[in-house]
Amino acid sequence: MEKVKKVVLAYSGGLDTSVILKWIKNTYKCEVITFTADLGQGEELKGIEEKAIRTGAQKAYVVDLKEEFAKEYVFPAFRAGAIYEGRYLLGTSLARPLTAKKMVEIAKQENANAVAHGATGKGNDQVRFELSVMALSKDLKIIAPWREWNLKSRSDLINYAKENGIEVPVTKEKPYSCDRNLLHLSFEGGELEDPWKEGSKYTYLLTTPPEEAPDKPEIITLDFDKGDPVAINGKPYSPAQLILKLNEIAGKHGIGRIDMVENRFVGMKSRGIYETPGGTVIYTAHRDLEGICLDREVMHIRDTLIPRYSEMIYYGFWFSPEREALQAFFDKTQEKVTGTVKLKLYKGGVYPIGRKSPNSLYNPELVTFEQDDIYNQQDATGFIRLQGLRLMARYGLFK
Repeated sequence: MEKVKKVVLAYSGGLDTSVILKWIKNTYKCEVITFTADLGQGEELKGIEEKAIRTGAQKAYVVDLKEEFAKEYVFPAFRAGAIYEGRYLLGTSLARPLTAKKMVEIAKQENANAVAHGATGKGNDQVRFELSVMALSKDLKIIAPWREWNLKSRSDLINYAKENGIEVPVTKEKPYSCDRNLLHLSFEGGELEDPWKEGSKYTYLLTTPPEEAPDKPEIITLDFDKGDPVAINGKPYSPAQLILKLNEIAGKHGIGRIDMVENRFVGMKSRGIYETPGGTVIYTAHRDLEGICLDREVMHIRDTLIPRYSEMIYYGFWFSPEREALQAFFDKTQEKVTGTVKLKLYKGGVYPIGRKSPNSLYNPELVTFEQDDIYNQQDATGFIRLQGLRLMARYGLFK
């Protein structure tokens, strides 16, 4: 196997990747270039280039990917109604393929022959990173330190960091594994490994506790064009800015908190806390608007495919032909999903209270309880009779 000469490391500046940067240099005796995807982490990225250089990187890239992430990854998933196990809006899962894609591009640009990541051997992210790299490059070696070194726990990493003078923001009092981007913030580890224990105050940063949220509801409108949100209260926003603005609005109302035990791809159950304030509003409004825009059979067929599509993203198959094929179907269903949803935000809840669309299939004259000249109620007699024939046969009522 070709000797590792130069590595591009997906670098967050946190505990794992800071230790990994030093470990790779010591183990492989090679140059390390760090790559940090700016996906909306905010203050977390302050000084990250300098920190990477101080820790031993030859060069440090920080690339602003917020708009690409929102437009090309988050919005397609929301057009499909993607949600894993009925609760998780896939904030981490959607970010990994884009991060891997840019990491491969930088590796080619820098003539690196390897890439590295900080995902553990127990998690989903190792699969997401590596499947994406495999789909985009046949030449790059993949280094996964958690599957190679003799450090067995995050406590070991904290000690290693102290011994090697590495700055890390993790302490034994806040031992969480966190992932943040413009769509969500997640927490795992620490007391969360006991599914009965409530998360501490440190496990929520984007949302106000619902009991401390404003006592007065806030009414907003969200405009959609072909399934994508485009404006808040009539004001247009770019995809990333729209999500960030909704995070601000929904966060103060305590919206988007999820505490769940999920099934990882590698075969174990894991407890995590997620905050997805803006995404929760988008998801709720989008589903509501589809109620007046989508044909019944199209919606029902689409709904049967959501779990499979969501699994593809969660498992790391963003660049797979099956995900792309399903995306084409979902996008076709969204051609008429244009309109406005009115929502009430109140103490952790999102409540659609109005919707309108130029493509609405809702006919008030047809559905009214008052007199109409469209629907003949007697037609229902034959309809019900035909639907009941097989039931009568099943119970022997024709004998």
